[in-house]
Amino acid sequence: MGAISQERLLKVILAPVISEKSTRVADKLNQVVFRVLPDATKQEIGAAVASLFKVEVAGVQVLNVKGKVKRSGRVMGRRDSWKKAYVTLKPGQDIDFASGQ
Repeated sequence: MGAISQERLLKVILAPVISEKSTRVADKLNQVVFRVLPDATKQEIGAAVASLFKVEVAGVQVLNVKGKVKRSGRVMGRRDSWKKAYVTLKPGQDIDFASGQ
């Protein structure tokens, strides 16, 4: 496989996931959680995090989050499914979303 284009790397990561669980894994396991494109690969996600945040990535784990079934009156609907990535950073590396750095 060839090099991943810089344009693709900028599109792969959609947003950080800020939740109780993501905060817990950030503290315990030095992991950061991101919402990513559904067709993103582990290699693309790792390269995108490394280039965007200037950190060293130790590993990437991905999972597909199924959309919840929701109801509005009599109509049943479904939220979109999405992909989540747990990015493990090497020791000493850190991404701080609270301060914007």
